Amino acid sequence: MIDWDLAISTGARWARSGPQVSLSEARQTVAELRGLAGAVQTPVRELTGLHSTGPQGPVAVVDRPGWIRANVGGFRVVLDPLAERLAERSNSVPSVFNAVGSRLTGVQAGLILAYMSSRVLGQYELFLPPGEPGSDEGVGRLTLVAPNIVMVERELGVDTHDFRRWVCLHEETHRVQFTSVPWLRGYVQGQMSEFLLASDVDPGQMLSRIREATGAVAGAVRGGGSESLLEAIQTPEQRELMDKLTAVMSLVEGHGDYVMDAVGPQVVPTVADIREKFNARRRSGGRVEQVIRRLLGIDLKMKQYAEGSAFVTKVVDQAGMAGFNKVWTSPETLPTRAEITDPDAWLARVG
Repeated sequence: MIDWDLAISTGARWARSGPQVSLSEARQTVAELRGLAGAVQTPVRELTGLHSTGPQGPVAVVDRPGWIRANVGGFRVVLDPLAERLAERSNSVPSVFNAVGSRLTGVQAGLILAYMSSRVLGQYELFLPPGEPGSDEGVGRLTLVAPNIVMVERELGVDTHDFRRWVCLHEETHRVQFTSVPWLRGYVQGQMSEFLLASDVDPGQMLSRIREATGAVAGAVRGGGSESLLEAIQTPEQRELMDKLTAVMSLVEGHGDYVMDAVGPQVVPTVADIREKFNARRRSGGRVEQVIRRLLGIDLKMKQYAEGSAFVTKVVDQAGMAGFNKVWTSPETLPTRAEITDPDAWLARVG
């Protein structure tokens, strides 16, 4: 379905070079990020009341090509079910078209990864290929993109050590979420698999989806419309599934943002300054940048951070952290997409 080797080589070729640093500075940055990833575990657990019972998984500090390679590995794990389904129908499609399509999508995926590789500060990787550290235990991997962290801290002019600790707090919160709530990883993976398997593989239906995607591109260029490419090509069944995925991702991302700030000045002394400047940076960008962000769904991701953080803040204020932690009881206690923007409704149903 996708030539992943070509995606990696394309992404690495087109990825922007990172900020200029000396070899000693690069080594110092990697060492500090590794140390901070462990140091923030205690404040995250104390604030959230969540405690992992099993292995924590590895920490990886990578450059931009390393981030691209890591994400391709995760994509291959997630997309396997859809690839198998498409393979069942491949007998009706000439092999030459399969080969051309695979290379084309490989280039497209590589270009998107190249763009994203200069913007991601870190992530908690849920899906790892077999044999990689963390995959056998099913605990994932905490990944930090060192050149991007250095780039942003320089752009913002913030305290270097505080900013690195602040970023690690967010990613460590994700690690705590998925290692403390046994069913959460399987739930997210199941929803993603259902979403992918609900794709229209009928050529006629796919043509209709492509027309809608063309409209989304035109709307993004004009500055109107709010659909990303992903939203434009969804089937009705996928839209329903995406609502569930959006709700849970808004929750986990908003929870991470809440923890970043709620640990307070005793952990990150300049947290208020960092948040103010970081939010301003999120809202910035020229016309071309805004079009790309809208098409790739990055604006929707920013909306998830804001809505999820507001949900967590409202629930914790009204019910305390113990009351909020009822979200982790089961899939049924997760907020719906509507409840994310209406915390009182979730409190009435669950709290």
